[in-house]
Amino acid sequence: MSKLSKKSLIASTIIGALAFSASNFAAADALTELQKAEAQIFKASSKSQSKIDNIYGQTQELLAEYRNTVDEADVLSGYNDHVQLMVDDQKANIQSLQKQIAGIDKTKQGVVPLMYKMIDTLEKFVDLDVPMNIDARKERIAGLRDVMGDSDVSVSEQFRLVLEAYEIEASYGTIFGVYQGELDLGDRMITADFVHMGRISFVAQSLDMKNSWVWNNEKRAWEALGDEYLKPVTDAVRMARKQLPLDLAKLPVFAAGAK
Repeated sequence: MSKLSKKSLIASTIIGALAFSASNFAAADALTELQKAEAQIFKASSKSQSKIDNIYGQTQELLAEYRNTVDEADVLSGYNDHVQLMVDDQKANIQSLQKQIAGIDKTKQGVVPLMYKMIDTLEKFVDLDVPMNIDARKERIAGLRDVMGDSDVSVSEQFRLVLEAYEIEASYGTIFGVYQGELDLGDRMITADFVHMGRISFVAQSLDMKNSWVWNNEKRAWEALGDEYLKPVTDAVRMARKQLPLDLAKLPVFAAGAK
């Protein structure tokens, strides 16, 4: 092997160093490019990941909305079933009411004649009864006849008034009452105090308390009482007016139908 000269060796060394340096520069450039590529890839990957995250988020939102929609649909379906039941029940009620209305018309046809008959019966009863508060009672019956001819008054209200009149008449059998009015003695009229204990006793007394009478329902007339009845009748008038405490009183009795 031939020996190289020092110059050749030096030159070779320099060339080698230059070549090494050049290779280092080339490697550095390649590394830089690689880093840039990696950075671009990372950046692109980050964008892709961000898109994926957004798409995933949107997918979750859509899934949640879908589930809510399904739940709402189930709720609406159940509510619709409930409403349908209510509608069916209302239809059944309407049909029932229509039948009742049809029946009411038939009932009216029977009730109206019945009310007229009840009023006639009540009027006859009052005419035959002990005549306490007779004017008010006859006015009540006349009012019932007026009501029956009033088209603005419903049949149910007419029937209520008729029943109310019957209840009032029934109450006279238990009332201990007093009032002032005109006493017809046949030959004259005088103002007197009238007191009745139900339908058992119906008496009258002049305002000066000097004369007393008892109603004889069989004779349909007033009969004079003896002086022994003046105080009992006076006491009865005062008790009915609550001017005296309730106590026993000796009163003549002419009950309905009594002899």
